[in-house]
Amino acid sequence: MRRTTAIVLLGLVVLTGSARLFSGFSDATFTSTSANVGTVRAAADWTAPAVAVTSPGTPVQGTVTLAATASDAESGISSVTLQYLAPGTTSWATLCTDTVAPYTCSWATGSMADGTYDLRARATNGAGYTTVSEVVRTTVANNVLVVLSDPGEVVRGNVSMSATVFNGGLLAWSVTVQYAPAGTTAWKPLCSGLSAPFACTWSTTGLANGEYDLRAVATFLLTTATSAVITDVQVDNLAPTVSMTDPGSPLSGTVTFGAAASDAHSGVQQVALQHQRSGTSTWQPLCTTTAEPYTCRVATTTLADGTYSFRAVATDVAGNTTTSAAVTGRVVDNTVSSVSLDNPGTTLSGTVAVTAQANSTAGVTSVRIQHAASGSSSWTDLCTATAAPYSCTWDTRTVADGNHDLRAVLLDGRGGATTSAVLTRKVDNSPLRAIDVQATNGDGTAGRLDAGDTLTLTWSEVVTPASLSAGWNGAAVPVTLRLRDGNANGLAYGPKNDVVDVLRGNGAVNLGSVALREDYVKTKKQVSFNATMTATTVTVDGTERTVVTIVLGAVSSGSGLRTVTTTPSMVWSPSGAATSVAGGACSTTPVTETGGADRDF
Repeated sequence: MRRTTAIVLLGLVVLTGSARLFSGFSDATFTSTSANVGTVRAAADWTAPAVAVTSPGTPVQGTVTLAATASDAESGISSVTLQYLAPGTTSWATLCTDTVAPYTCSWATGSMADGTYDLRARATNGAGYTTVSEVVRTTVANNVLVVLSDPGEVVRGNVSMSATVFNGGLLAWSVTVQYAPAGTTAWKPLCSGLSAPFACTWSTTGLANGEYDLRAVATFLLTTATSAVITDVQVDNLAPTVSMTDPGSPLSGTVTFGAAASDAHSGVQQVALQHQRSGTSTWQPLCTTTAEPYTCRVATTTLADGTYSFRAVATDVAGNTTTSAAVTGRVVDNTVSSVSLDNPGTTLSGTVAVTAQANSTAGVTSVRIQHAASGSSSWTDLCTATAAPYSCTWDTRTVADGNHDLRAVLLDGRGGATTSAVLTRKVDNSPLRAIDVQATNGDGTAGRLDAGDTLTLTWSEVVTPASLSAGWNGAAVPVTLRLRDGNANGLAYGPKNDVVDVLRGNGAVNLGSVALREDYVKTKKQVSFNATMTATTVTVDGTERTVVTIVLGAVSSGSGLRTVTTTPSMVWSPSGAATSVAGGACSTTPVTETGGADRDF
């Protein structure tokens, strides 16, 4: 969860007197008495406790003692709750709550279904802060149990497979590992007649790329035991495609290097951009990027002047790699003047900083930064800077909404002028527009959509609720939150850019959609959640704004949820059907999640 000041203040304004939204925040309250005047009451302890669950080993049977360790240097530990996640379920069950160290529970596994269990502990300190431990995994085996090792969500080439027979005694069990197209029961042998230690190699190259289910079947005479099914294992032996973008020639100053890459199955994991100087045989790294656009800014002054080749190497999630054709004969020459503009953002509004990078062997006399309506030649000076940083403040409200061109002109010590490449950016100062999107974790697994998680959308002005959904007045209403894989149902966002939208009844709520910029659901899968939607009006910096909050409930349909461990920034594309109370339509310009990088949901 992002713990930025902006989110804390917004949460305090909207939810005064209610339970905390964020695990780890204090019970501080905020009471607005007039503009810029308020009273804050905060707990003395702002530090969350530390907690870890002790592994009971594996397998376990009968009655087992589970233990956790917890500490808090300030207000002490109030309680520790031990929880488990049973096989095939998504909701954590509480085993016990202990208030005195050592924190232990007696776990009677004899009444539980055999299988793989996740264990965790939740510690709460005296100030009310809660920390959830890392998960520990164990296997409950009170009867004959077959467990097939999980090869991972994405596999390629030769894959090591193994099974374990628990409580099999000294009997000579024979194990067959089977596979079937995902979601079917058309089981076929992957390897047969395995004796202990029940291991084999799966050659995935003989199968079509796609998703498969796996299981293991153990037999002894007329006795048969079947493992739990490992679902949706994706076979991906197809390498990604990649091409290096020509950076031009000659190159000087700070240059954007990039590549285009795609992958039809598991998705692009990373793209490494490389360079090789003529006369050498070794490729050296420029940068490695993991998200589109696959670009990076490189100061060519870090490269010796000379002739270079450039290439890109793409790797997909399965580990397949492809190397692009090389772009050759490009000259790096930093003995001349160079000037370029830093990216001020994709969409500009209000007052923005426009900054140029400039250098010259003859010295930089000045840098002029200019703007013009896109496609025109009527350049207007924003400012002239004679010393670094070469930066201007641009009030975009002085120009019409639409596309505008930006450039910088360097005047060197010899009187020569060098003009930068033109940047075209959209100016959007629409009164009603999206300004932020945030997601918070409830009581589930961080990085995975669960019941209790929250999605919050904020507009720049007050929105008429009925323009979002017919007849709605902003009060809490039941809705459906739909999570779709980026390649599902005709979407073209890519497998690592899943999409969320909201439905009410059979119709879409006019919120637009949120691109999550990561892989929260398996390939071409869709999961729907029961949810509750509420609209509230808050005042921030003297401006009233609408905040729509969607709180997730239980899964209503679909499967294939994944847990994300990275920290992507979501992008919200609002609907133009939303209107302000004055009747103005909402801008459809996308907005990127603000604040520091965090693990959403």
